[in-house]
Amino acid sequence: MSTSFRRKAAAIAFAVLGLTLAGGGIAVAQPTAKAPVEAAQPAARGTNTQPPVTAESARKAKAALSAKAATLVASTTTVVVNANGTKARGTGTVIKYGTGQYEVQFGTVVTAGTFVATIGRADSCCIPPAGEVSVAPRLSTPNAVFVQTRNSAGTPADLGFHLVVHLS
Repeated sequence: MSTSFRRKAAAIAFAVLGLTLAGGGIAVAQPTAKAPVEAAQPAARGTNTQPPVTAESARKAKAALSAKAATLVASTTTVVVNANGTKARGTGTVIKYGTGQYEVQFGTVVTAGTFVATIGRADSCCIPPAGEVSVAPRLSTPNAVFVQTRNSAGTPADLGFHLVVHLS
């Protein structure tokens, strides 16, 4: 009886191995028609360009640099910004350009810094809404960073955020 069982077990093992290999070959097969490149890309996230620097923004940036109010050399600074573009706490001046577009200016050049942002609330209540945040050096303004916020679908949305700038 045990010999019969061993033979059946070996036959089943070979059958499973054969089906596994055959199934793997099918899974690797290429589709006959390739999807267009546009269809393979995620949904468009809108524009990835920054709005032009306004005269008011340039004036405020120059004033902040000349005032040297905050020295950020070898330091870290943070700012918490509400969804409407007002600063809740921290260092810096906030300018809101449009839906989900913010500029945060500092009293020193930050272009060589490290910028980290996350969606967040200014208060200690609740979990912030889901969304995305991007941060980059502000074009033509060496003492500022540009922040964009979007909802989870990728549409620009006004969301509060926390920003950390580290200079070393």
